[in-house]
Amino acid sequence: MFKAIRITLLLLVLFFVAVSTWLTEARSTDWNNSLWLKIYPINGDGSTESARYIETVTVDSFKGIETFVARETAKYGHTLARPVRVELGTPIEEQPPSLGSSPGTIDVMLWSLKIRWWASRITSDQDDPAPDVRIFVRYHAPRSAFVLENSVGMQKGMVGVVNAFAARRQAGTNNVVIAHEFLHTLGATDKYNLANGQPDIPAGIAEPDRKPRFPQRFAEIMGGRIAISESDAMVPKSLKYVVIGADTAREIRLQE
Repeated sequence: MFKAIRITLLLLVLFFVAVSTWLTEARSTDWNNSLWLKIYPINGDGSTESARYIETVTVDSFKGIETFVARETAKYGHTLARPVRVELGTPIEEQPPSLGSSPGTIDVMLWSLKIRWWASRITSDQDDPAPDVRIFVRYHAPRSAFVLENSVGMQKGMVGVVNAFAARRQAGTNNVVIAHEFLHTLGATDKYNLANGQPDIPAGIAEPDRKPRFPQRFAEIMGGRIAISESDAMVPKSLKYVVIGADTAREIRLQE
């Protein structure tokens, strides 16, 4: 009897969690109300350079993200003036859980649970009410030949971790990565070759019908780069050179 009750209660809890998650995800892409995106800086490498840069970061550092989303949603017929409202959280002193270098399926699942719990716990003293989406930006001092870890954005939990450079000249490209991971939390999928970073054709390029097709003038946000040719692409300097393509627009319900 008691076992049956425990199982029933567990199933009810899972049901309500699933319904709550579905409602949150559905509301996040109905484009009827502004989404609250909160960004939390983290000193990713513990350097003095990153600490000093974080001190200069303000909410205006991320206005390009608001402008980008407003411009692109309007292009698909949505009239909400400010579809995304960016807020800046206080710096986080603790590093997020690490996924590891060669994670398996179970590792990824466990990490997903850990990062969602960590995100909620680490921001509990500053989030009242809680934002719709949390993005943690781990800043690293720029070094030659230094390659950042991959960033990640998850629809489950609507949380992302971005690895960025602590340099004013990199602020524009940092915002491109933040916007990319933000759209992951809304259900957008990657549209580039994971092996070489080259945008998929046609879904990962901004102007698939352009003649001649290359070079492209803009990047598709989930393709990540401006395709110069079928085998070469460059990282956009800012969101001024980025668009939301048709496939991504359908994934985040900007169009049917």
